[in-house]
Amino acid sequence: MICESMRVTAVLFLLAVSADAQWINYPTAGVPRSPSGAPNLAAPAPRTADGKPDLSGLWVDEENRPCPPYNCDDMLTSQQFWDIGWGLKGGVPYQPWAADLIKQRAAANGREDPTGHCLPGGIVKLHSDPLYRKIVQVPGLLVILNERNASYRQIFTDGRPLPQDPQPAFNGYSTGKWDRDTLVVETNGFREGTWLDRKGSPLTENGKVVERFRRVNFGRLEIEITVDDPKAYTAPWTVQLNQNLKLDTELLDYICLENEKDVAHYVSK
Repeated sequence: MICESMRVTAVLFLLAVSADAQWINYPTAGVPRSPSGAPNLAAPAPRTADGKPDLSGLWVDEENRPCPPYNCDDMLTSQQFWDIGWGLKGGVPYQPWAADLIKQRAAANGREDPTGHCLPGGIVKLHSDPLYRKIVQVPGLLVILNERNASYRQIFTDGRPLPQDPQPAFNGYSTGKWDRDTLVVETNGFREGTWLDRKGSPLTENGKVVERFRRVNFGRLEIEITVDDPKAYTAPWTVQLNQNLKLDTELLDYICLENEKDVAHYVSK
């Protein structure tokens, strides 16, 4: 199987030819700087007019590193992109059928991974995606723009309740409220078949996700994620996916279906 991340590398290489036209070297405004002129990413987080932390910015997973034992050349990925429970004490508490499903997906080399078929990756997996995402925060709404497939997610902070019987959606339905300096986001209404990581940890229609966003300083965003899905897991479980701010660049135009060549080569073990 051709590794999905290798395709990403190839696409980004091709896009680099026209990089100057896509603002990837354009300086980010409003960055605090040290006396030497270097960016001071440890400076306090910015705040909006109402005093809340401003989560806006271009972010990428903090834990990006080479991805052995997977064949991804020099592409940097998060360990949690491959295994959402990496580093979780005791591991993810799978129901027996979910543990068996992961074994089946491993035997099939992950050929049914939605992102491998150019479908949305879901909100948890996108937090560990090696591609960038941009948060735009305005009164009543926070939008996450994903470089992958030029997709977006809406988090409503205008006080509306979660829908009680929603039409299932790839990103579900999200509402948020502030707990001091932490934005607490609840999401329901996921489509059956969502993968939380590359190995295929499932999220069912009945699953709920709670995210706690906290911008600890100018350059770092902490996201604590709790998955509560009794159908797939024996108990709720929590992981943390931290993000680093990316300066002087922008989202690139990456559409999976353009020049897609992987699916025809997917094979099972």
